[in-house]
Amino acid sequence: MPSDTQVREALSQVNYPGFSRDIVSFGLVKDISVNGDDVTVELSLATRDPKIPKLILEGAQAALNAIPQIGDAKVKFDIKDPPHTAPQPDAAGGNDSVGQSSIPGVKNIIAIASGKGGVGKSTVASNLAVALSQSPGQPSVGLCDCDLYGPSIALMFGADDQPLANEQNQIIPIIRHGLKIMSMGLLLDDTSAAIVRGPMATRYTQQFLRQVAWDHLDYLILDLPPGTGDIQLTIVQTVALTGAIIVTTPQEVALIDARKAVSMFGKVNVPILGIVENMSYFECDRGTRYDIFGKGGGAKEAERLGVPLVGQIPIDIATRERADQGTPVATLPQDESSASKAFHQIAARVRGAIPKMS
Repeated sequence: MPSDTQVREALSQVNYPGFSRDIVSFGLVKDISVNGDDVTVELSLATRDPKIPKLILEGAQAALNAIPQIGDAKVKFDIKDPPHTAPQPDAAGGNDSVGQSSIPGVKNIIAIASGKGGVGKSTVASNLAVALSQSPGQPSVGLCDCDLYGPSIALMFGADDQPLANEQNQIIPIIRHGLKIMSMGLLLDDTSAAIVRGPMATRYTQQFLRQVAWDHLDYLILDLPPGTGDIQLTIVQTVALTGAIIVTTPQEVALIDARKAVSMFGKVNVPILGIVENMSYFECDRGTRYDIFGKGGGAKEAERLGVPLVGQIPIDIATRERADQGTPVATLPQDESSASKAFHQIAARVRGAIPKMS
């Protein structure tokens, strides 16, 4: 007769489609019933994509059938409609997130993602947040560094003070350049590594989203870690995202991984606001442009995927220098920096895209 432990261990080999985390660690297994040699497993998930339950069923059935002691193995589903990922206009004409996964007081939650590291995703996230905060009407903006293993937002904003807690036991985010900021980098010193395994990474991520005083934000920007793993799935299961922005460079090796990120968000019904092509070109002092990482890759990929190319960011010395100094390049006047101008153009296009998705 199979044991409950054997069944759980078998199911822990079944990953959620498109992600690297298994269905057991994400709490999809709600009940296991063992009756002699027969086993019935009850799974609960929220999705509108009929392919997801089908793929999970196939994986779970195969995993159970591989247990020698099992006779009849049944997998049952409780499929719920997920919360809306697009914001709905309120009576005042703004946008309020709806559904159980909304963060109170936050109107729009935007994930900045990439399929691989090294494409400048944190640079895009930090400068887009600054540019959004300087948009007409001066929206209130927060920036959450969800990369627990390689947090860089604290450095990019020159923040080294540790956050405090309020009377409600919420973490009070640090304020820099008019933004509310939270990052694992604020909780560790420069030489400490964040050694966190799957369940702890999930817990920290949920705390950063749910237990930080993000009150009264028009936009909360989430700087995701590279790839399509545990933290990404935790986020899409924890909060209702308004949409995602995919960061890539023009070269094919980066575009391959960008497609994986787009596919991941598609599987969990998160709309893509657009693609940002970072390190698009280098312009020398004489005005000559050099396409160091190729040309046109972001535009072609955006067209192939049917999503907008919302911006092309040049390789710029000032962008690197100001990130190291804790002052994002988007704080510069647009007529002084082509990179700052590009980030402000992206901010305008992102703001324009959101009402269309409501």
